[in-house]
Amino acid sequence: MLPARAALEMESKNVVQMKSLKVNTNPKVEIKFETYPKEVRNKLEYLRKLIIETATEIETIEEIEETLKWGEPSYLVKKGSTIRIDWKAKTPNQYAIYFKCTSKLVTTFREIYGDTFKYENNRAILFDLVDKVPEAELKECIGLALKYHLVKNKPRLGR
Repeated sequence: MLPARAALEMESKNVVQMKSLKVNTNPKVEIKFETYPKEVRNKLEYLRKLIIETATEIETIEEIEETLKWGEPSYLVKKGSTIRIDWKAKTPNQYAIYFKCTSKLVTTFREIYGDTFKYENNRAILFDLVDKVPEAELKECIGLALKYHLVKNKPRLGR
């Protein structure tokens, strides 16, 4: 805990001290990232960064697991819904962030953000390689997924 004076000095300098987050990464995830074309890898690494950054900003999350599910980089936290990211060779100009299709997540994102995103049914937000990712909105979507079991019974997931 910082002394009150130090905390005030930090606040006046606009410094934000983020809590630490334990990231448990399966080594196979790095191997998977290496299989993507360079441009795609950069896009997926950006999504990975947003997921971990968002988890760090949520007070109740202390640990995140990064593993492979269905051969795709996947992110799991206690009380959250699994998030996956991937690119498919059959749609080479597109990549996606996937959510559990039986959840209310993508339906709620569509209701809140409309055509801010492109969606694949109730399971994914799609991006073209040339798209600029709406970062604030996507981080809110990620946050809702990471807190899903805490908010799933609230209207519009508490949003």
